[in-house]
Amino acid sequence: MGILVFLICFFSSVVGGICGIGGGVIIKPVLDAMNIMSVSAISFLSGLTVLSMSVISVFRQRKARLVELRTGSLLAVGAVAGGIVGNALFQSVKAAAGQDELVGMVQAIVLALVTLLTLVYSAFLRGRLPSYTVHNALACAVIGGIMGVLSSFLGIGGGPINLAILYFAFSMDTKKAAANSLYIIMFSQAASFLTSCVKGTIPDFPWPYLLLMVPAGILGGMAGSKLNKKLSAAATDRLFAGLLCLIIAICVYNACRFAG
Repeated sequence: MGILVFLICFFSSVVGGICGIGGGVIIKPVLDAMNIMSVSAISFLSGLTVLSMSVISVFRQRKARLVELRTGSLLAVGAVAGGIVGNALFQSVKAAAGQDELVGMVQAIVLALVTLLTLVYSAFLRGRLPSYTVHNALACAVIGGIMGVLSSFLGIGGGPINLAILYFAFSMDTKKAAANSLYIIMFSQAASFLTSCVKGTIPDFPWPYLLLMVPAGILGGMAGSKLNKKLSAAATDRLFAGLLCLIIAICVYNACRFAG
């Protein structure tokens, strides 16, 4: 089982590094479907894996200068605040629900809806609707906050919603959106992790999985950053669309399983 978890995290991180979706959007629902540990533990370990992957990816892509430092940093500041809020929201839902299955169902439904909206926009509306370039600092921070809340609450590291927002609100192309998404993810996941440490809300989890998932994220981030430079924007878009369909299917399965 450990080897399978490592491979899932590695390949998810490779794809996450290529597309800028973080990898957690794949890791979280797949491990939920495998039912190998609690929902809380999966959310926490998924977030740590994505954090390690994003740090490596951002560092390795720094020479390409695809990150728009002003916009990306404002979004990251908002994402940090949003990550703290999202973490608190997750803990509140967990306390109110009283059981992991209900929390998992809520996460699966929200992730499925967000992913579906992203697929519709990316595949059908992106070329038809106008895009914008937001410059206002407060607006950038608020948008980053929305990204951070979703990232932390769902335990996915940012996922497809980041790319859709960067396409629509900042007129970024595929490569630039992927790089900026990973930059934002790095900060939001760091904030979520530190919040859990400070508040003492780190869930119980099997340590062997931590020692498998984080290195997989690091290795996947290294491989993904290399492949990102070789793949065309069109190929990246096709990979992204295919992943969205897969994620929606897994989330629907998880929602039904948790509900049952």
